[in-house]
Amino acid sequence: MNDPRSIRIHYLLRAVILLGFALYIGHLSQQDALHYYVAPKLARWIRLCPVPLSLMAASLGLQALFGKSSALCDCEHQLPRSPLRSSALYGLFLFPLLLGFLLPDRALGSEAAARKGISLTYALPETGREERFTAVNPYQAEFAELAGKLYKQPVINVHPEIFSETFGAIDLYKKQFEGKEISVSGFLYREQRAGSYIYAVSRFLVQCCTADATPFGILLDPQTQISLPADTWIEVRGKLHAAVFENEEIVMITPESLTPISQPSTPYVYTSADSIAALEQLPVSRAENEGK
Repeated sequence: MNDPRSIRIHYLLRAVILLGFALYIGHLSQQDALHYYVAPKLARWIRLCPVPLSLMAASLGLQALFGKSSALCDCEHQLPRSPLRSSALYGLFLFPLLLGFLLPDRALGSEAAARKGISLTYALPETGREERFTAVNPYQAEFAELAGKLYKQPVINVHPEIFSETFGAIDLYKKQFEGKEISVSGFLYREQRAGSYIYAVSRFLVQCCTADATPFGILLDPQTQISLPADTWIEVRGKLHAAVFENEEIVMITPESLTPISQPSTPYVYTSADSIAALEQLPVSRAENEGK
């Protein structure tokens, strides 16, 4: 059985931790930095979290300071009795909170992509014999329709709203897109392999939060000379080609122009529930206008 004084101290410590998380989430919302950590659909709910967290912290604090000893509850759990054990327990919560306040909020880049292993192709079910934008199973139907719409564009502008779907369609029908002109933006990924560097224009695909972020990259022609540092945001315009890289057939871009740009306010990309509808709702891009 824990004594009332010990319970009050632990109530106060828990109130401080809850309040700290409420303040941290509020800080991220105010700085418009939640998108660095969670997908937009989840962010809208997380923005509401400071309210219940603050109420819970206030409740614990009031009970610790003014609650009757007979009403204090330890839920029949033995509390840590030594300062060292208490520090170890609450340090598990305070340490990541402290890192959140101290470390800068920034997007994932080349270092994270290298650790996760960047993908230069988009995994889809086996197609068998490829025909022009014909789906061989229901899963590929949306990709086939999207590929047909993209092929009609003079310049394929890769919109962030349907980034993964666009390259999924192109990768599925890579031979049909041979020589098509494309414009895409992302961060410059650089990796040294076999004594030389490979470069890719890359984005992180986030499903829920950055813990599940998947780095996707489109290989740039190895003959391209690039002096920009890794993680520079660039816009690449060039021609699509099918290439073999490490015994795997992938899509490659031969750049005609490579321009540094500012990092967008939302650097990650997310899956679209209906890429066809999303494409039709997007404005006509500058690249498409230039191609007309």
